[in-house]
Amino acid sequence: MLLGVDVGGTFTDAVLADGDRIVTAKASSTPGDQSRGVMDAVSAVLDRAGVPARDVTRFAHGMTVATNALLEGDAARTVLVATEGFTDVVELARQHRPDLYRLCVARPAPIVPPDRRVAAPERMGPDGMLHPLEDPEAVADAVAAHTPESVAVVLLHADRHPAHELAIGAALRDRLPGVHVSLSHQVVGTFREYERAATTEIDAGLSPLLAAYLTTLATRTDEAGLPRARIMQSSGGLTDAERAADHAALTVLSGPAGGAAAAALLASRGGHPDLLCFDMGGTSCDVCVVQGGEARLTDGREIAGRTIALPMVDIHTVGAGGGSVGWRDPGGALRVGPRSAGAVPGPACYGRGGTEPAVTDANVVLGRIGGAQLAGGLALDRAAAEAAVDTLAAQVGLDRLTCAEGIVRVANAEMVRALRVMTVQRGIDPRGFALLAFGGAGPLHACALAEELGMTTVLVPRAGGVLSALGLAAADRRATEQRTVMLRGDALTDEALRVVTDDLAGLARAALGEDDAEVRHVFAARYAGQAHELAIAIEEPTAGALRAAFDAAHAERYGFADPDTMLELVTVRATAVVPGPPVDLAAGAGDTAPTRSSRPVVFDGTTHDAAVLAGDLPPGLEVAGPAVCELREATVVVAPGWHGRVDAAGTLILEHGVRG
Repeated sequence: MLLGVDVGGTFTDAVLADGDRIVTAKASSTPGDQSRGVMDAVSAVLDRAGVPARDVTRFAHGMTVATNALLEGDAARTVLVATEGFTDVVELARQHRPDLYRLCVARPAPIVPPDRRVAAPERMGPDGMLHPLEDPEAVADAVAAHTPESVAVVLLHADRHPAHELAIGAALRDRLPGVHVSLSHQVVGTFREYERAATTEIDAGLSPLLAAYLTTLATRTDEAGLPRARIMQSSGGLTDAERAADHAALTVLSGPAGGAAAAALLASRGGHPDLLCFDMGGTSCDVCVVQGGEARLTDGREIAGRTIALPMVDIHTVGAGGGSVGWRDPGGALRVGPRSAGAVPGPACYGRGGTEPAVTDANVVLGRIGGAQLAGGLALDRAAAEAAVDTLAAQVGLDRLTCAEGIVRVANAEMVRALRVMTVQRGIDPRGFALLAFGGAGPLHACALAEELGMTTVLVPRAGGVLSALGLAAADRRATEQRTVMLRGDALTDEALRVVTDDLAGLARAALGEDDAEVRHVFAARYAGQAHELAIAIEEPTAGALRAAFDAAHAERYGFADPDTMLELVTVRATAVVPGPPVDLAAGAGDTAPTRSSRPVVFDGTTHDAAVLAGDLPPGLEVAGPAVCELREATVVVAPGWHGRVDAAGTLILEHGVRG
């Protein structure tokens, strides 16, 4: 019996996969203490399933504790220890900036201010020690003077020669028991001092906060009789709560990664191996690409302007969710987001006192959301939604329906930009993909987004409103180790590759606690003289296979390859994987027909009498737009010109154009 719980900005979703059935539930998120919302969602899904907590065999959890802390600038009181003369590396950063012509845009301030940076009198070079660390206890004393809650230790070339970091770490733990210590070679393990320093600083600053949350959650789950939670990592695999608490930087995309895991599961089993996925929740929209049944990964990224150099699912996020608020800018234009109404008070239609028009309110006014209740058991307050939209309509000089459509169109434009970032801007033609829409609000907007991108197929899973939680329930367990090796020319041999891959495989398996786990290797390589690498996954780690795969990847990405130029292998990454438990996506897809009715729904300024199907959609059911499908946790809008059929797993497959 598998339990997955995903925390979103507005709702916390729960899925219980129990053999031949999948049971789902939603509860309101509780931003002050996410564990309360988690337990509310767990109680709801267990009650709906009619099973006790003690029967749950696996509890997987995706949360936003680290993400929110990073976005809000909330971190533990952290001290940075760096090589003497290099304490300001986190401030110097890199030359690039988000906007080439906006020279005065400030970068986010480092988590550790200058007055809490301690210089360590030591120096390692690429080939070993240049200046010994004579007194690590003195460094620990200097750190203790700042009364830290956490310490980040980042020494030059520690990725190759970690002895000094280990010595300082041991001294700190003796001098400051109970204070969290992050060592850069353990957090990142690769070269590039700024990226390693920035990631370790984040890891140190967030780990005490995450540890406190996970401790509270463990207390609640123990009291309820649930197993301890496994935590989703940004890389798309689960890890033990203890490892997550010790390395919070691994979890900054914990929530969105669950959706990517679910999308990959659906792609591998549903006959659509290439998917463009968008997860639209209450506060944001997360976009990722699945190719060949696997979610694309990246070696690192910036989040809220802060660099994290760790493997993670390649996700692009924009502030366009169901709770995103419509507003008038100083020039009189209609704008939407990134500010969100969140869980409290939420959109006006939630009836919790919200007065600003959110995207959800606009969909209510347009008739796309109706009925008596919203997901999570909230009563729908249509009058409040209309009043909120009317207020904005008066400000921008539009009537109610035009303003509501404007809110939806502006939100759609923001999501289309995000979808293009992940496809067109990376040389991918979205027209060759199916659009997978999930999250509570995703299926409301899917047809419009697909039309804008020239896509003709949309997939809406039966559990689309809680798909991230389903992905958590079925997710792999993973542990990753990586190392910068800098092998080129005659040094790049089959034997050298075997030595490094065997070593990293052993470390990854040990971190996972599974000696027989499958290990997947990724090699970051470049042509000699280049500054950045391409990540190449190959099954047989030989120099010849690496060369052929790199040239092919370079030609695909940049339009050319240069087989005569020396190849340089920069970094090797090993990921130990224990596959997740089997989940039958067709479980619970019954044959009960939904109830049918109709209501007026507005599309492109025209009111249509749209069919409304309320309840689960049984396999074989056909639907043609304009129509609205009111599922348990999400609403699907089938726009005019679209038609679809429900497959054996309960996934609604919509297509655009004339039938036949």
